[in-house]
Amino acid sequence: MGVFNINPHKTPMLPNLRSSLPVLALVSSFSLQPSSLLAQGSLTPPGAPAPTMKTLQQIEPRTAITNTGAVTISQPGSYYLTANLAVSSGDAITIATNGVTLDLNGFTISSTASPAAGVGILLNSGLRDIAIGNGHIRGGVTNNAGVYNGPGFLSGIHYSGTSPINTRVSGVSVSGCLTHGIYLHYTSNATLVESCTVQTVGGTGIRASTITRSVALDCGANAIYGSAVSDCRGESALAGSGVYASTASNCYGSSSTGIGVSATIAQNCYGSSSGGTSALFAQNASFCTGYRTSGRAIEATVATGCYAAAGTNLITYKYNMP
Repeated sequence: MGVFNINPHKTPMLPNLRSSLPVLALVSSFSLQPSSLLAQGSLTPPGAPAPTMKTLQQIEPRTAITNTGAVTISQPGSYYLTANLAVSSGDAITIATNGVTLDLNGFTISSTASPAAGVGILLNSGLRDIAIGNGHIRGGVTNNAGVYNGPGFLSGIHYSGTSPINTRVSGVSVSGCLTHGIYLHYTSNATLVESCTVQTVGGTGIRASTITRSVALDCGANAIYGSAVSDCRGESALAGSGVYASTASNCYGSSSTGIGVSATIAQNCYGSSSGGTSALFAQNASFCTGYRTSGRAIEATVATGCYAAAGTNLITYKYNMP
């Protein structure tokens, strides 16, 4: 039998695995890096960041009106008020050129002229492409038992000479003027008044070729006066008509001594009068109501589905009526 010589104090030589693991991990990390993570160019920043948004002037170039007194606009463009504007005499704003948009920006144009004089916004003769909106024109004229007097403007918005063409007034309130509120051409000159209010003027409240969603109260003459009138309320304190139109639809008109609604064609309208010839007068009336305690409530050539809440009728041809 052979003899094995075993030294119990001497262990066999084994590889140092602990010391080799970091080397293997480092080699593995380099070998697994994708090429896309390697540097592709300079790391130096290109420079300070530049603004990317457009300024308001670039989006909508507009000119601020900083005057608090009389202003004349002589160049086409877009303008806006930055404060209330007041005058003691004459016109407050004169538009003297075509192609002007005027944003009252919620501010008020007023006058203390006594007696009343000038116009809140005056359009020079024969202008075109005008837009006015979003503000107030105020005077101090009052109605004293049918007599209009006091300080302020003669008219809120008016023109001199030839009437303007392609003109729009929206979101403007006018009060306390001796003659007219918003006064433009009423037939074929493409004038539009929308969402406006007029209170206490000695003459016509609102006049334009098209009037919609507007109110004119306490007027000395016709309150609403236009070619095509819709969704409006007009009240004349004297002998004018509440609503006077070629075509009136969805309107309410009243007058103290005139006609409540006077139109060639009236649809879904209500006319009231205390002492005029009739509450509602039309060549062709459909689904309208007239109210007059004494006298004619409805006067029409043709009436369809109309009703006299009080008063009598003078109708040539009736349809669907008692």
